[in-house]
Amino acid sequence: MTFLAIDIGNTRLKWAQYDAPAPGARLLAHGAEFLENIDKLGDGPWSALSEPQHMLGCQVAGDALKRRAEEQMELWDVTPQWVVSNSEEAGLRNGYDHPTRLGTDRWVAMVGARHRVLRRDGPRPMVVVMVGTAVTVEAVDIEGTFLGGLILPGHGIMLRALESGTAGLHVPTGDVRDFPTNTSDALTSGGTYAIAGAVERMVQHLQQHAGEEPACIMTGGAGWKMAPHMARPFELVDNLIFDGLLELGQARFGR
Repeated sequence: MTFLAIDIGNTRLKWAQYDAPAPGARLLAHGAEFLENIDKLGDGPWSALSEPQHMLGCQVAGDALKRRAEEQMELWDVTPQWVVSNSEEAGLRNGYDHPTRLGTDRWVAMVGARHRVLRRDGPRPMVVVMVGTAVTVEAVDIEGTFLGGLILPGHGIMLRALESGTAGLHVPTGDVRDFPTNTSDALTSGGTYAIAGAVERMVQHLQQHAGEEPACIMTGGAGWKMAPHMARPFELVDNLIFDGLLELGQARFGR
């Protein structure tokens, strides 16, 4: 009863196959492809997989890419299912003004984070940060209600915006410094501290709202770059979206 989990982001399609749609399931295989290489999956890494009984994915890159991924799954007799953010699922309530408009990657990551914190600490407010092409910063209260979140550009978008809008800023990526003394370090440090500042502000908001310090979880392809520069400790989780897909898979498919 293998389970295929798929995350189609803005840059890459990431996939993982587990021996069951359940938290703690054994990882059998995993990989990632840049979006331009999706059409190679069926004849490439997926051709060696055992046929999954269930598939669940989330995607933010548009229906065309989702269809291309589904075409690569035609080598199996499996019905693709895709997460759509809704008002409540897997113990998480959605406080967005229009719940279905919340990005599915944000929703799935919060589901994964909620259950991770519950198993470790019990009910606790939390801030969930995804650092990728874009950065999202979510607040979830002790009852499991998503209160709201921030969206801001990731490092690459910030640098490209400055390069395109400011003369002379075509410089290589620098290092994060307390007091940058060259343009490369100034750009890298500025972007890093902008993200760190947004996260710290959300932590302060949630702590004031909930009356206790929230758990803080960070994920995303660039999370490792941010973790050393945060104002407070964060747990860095590599595959939080897959954790969420396993939780949702259990709720939908059972063991």
